[in-house]
Amino acid sequence: MLEKIKAISESVKNKIADAKGSAELNDLKVKYLGRNGEITALLKGLKNCSPEEKPSLGKHINALREQVERLISEREQILASNELDRKLQEEKIDVTLSVRDSAVGGLHPLTLARNELVDAFVGMGFEVKEGPEIELDFYNFQQLNIPKDHPSRDAQDTFYVDDNIVLRTQTSAVQARTMEKEKPPIRIVCPGKVYRLDDDATHSPMFQQIEGLVVDKGVNLCDLKGTLDEFAKKFFGEDTRTRFRPSYFPFTEPSVELDVSCFMCKGKGCRLCKGTGWIEVLGAGVVNPIVLKNCGIDPAEYSGFAFGIGIERCAMLKYGIPDMRILFENDVRFLRQYR
Repeated sequence: MLEKIKAISESVKNKIADAKGSAELNDLKVKYLGRNGEITALLKGLKNCSPEEKPSLGKHINALREQVERLISEREQILASNELDRKLQEEKIDVTLSVRDSAVGGLHPLTLARNELVDAFVGMGFEVKEGPEIELDFYNFQQLNIPKDHPSRDAQDTFYVDDNIVLRTQTSAVQARTMEKEKPPIRIVCPGKVYRLDDDATHSPMFQQIEGLVVDKGVNLCDLKGTLDEFAKKFFGEDTRTRFRPSYFPFTEPSVELDVSCFMCKGKGCRLCKGTGWIEVLGAGVVNPIVLKNCGIDPAEYSGFAFGIGIERCAMLKYGIPDMRILFENDVRFLRQYR
């Protein structure tokens, strides 16, 4: 066995020194030090030696193993260094070359409009609330004084999951949930996606709203007018004027539509405002006492106002976008204008 140890010791030096790469070196490592390697076999063979020979032979075998491990480690370092030198020579980077201009992204016009709207109301002390897009019929309709026979309950306008679950048609459901859980004073805005069965140049099956709600003692229509006046000036410009027109919504009484003076022609009449000098923006009103009562708030003690704004509509008006569908086509040529 001693002769075999010497033979391996002499041959392994040259083989490791001649290894050309890490794969070849790993093969040698397995050949000599692996579970079935030659040095491992020598250790296993000690059981067949006499007790007098075992200490001396074991010492020589361990010395051989340490020698092989050291040689392999040294060769690995040399090969790694050679590989690094080769890469540095072959993969040079010319830092003097000019680089292409990197395209800088920007926010989508809908995101820009949403951020501006939220900022406008947060600046007036409103808190932002969010809720589920898949909503219970109870919160989407019933708590908001929308009876079963109301036209908005028609399946042509609403996406029904089943008789009791819908894709919310307005973020007013968040207002109902908030009034159930919190006591007045309440001052919130609820931005988010809503869904209706519409699809044309000015309507989409999915669009975004931001709805607002204020509930407190002594809140009236004048407070609503002042709040929306401030919103219009912040979003459309300081010289923007507003007016109310009577309308109807089951969850507000009285109900109004808000018009703003045309920010393109300053009220003189143009193509955008169709010659009227005014542009319809949103619906609003004083919260119906039935809604307050449904949500556990005493209408004899508290009153409130609510409003709902279409974010796509505001973006189209502010940025002069003629067709809502353009907002969802992701045409880079269009989006690049808003960087």
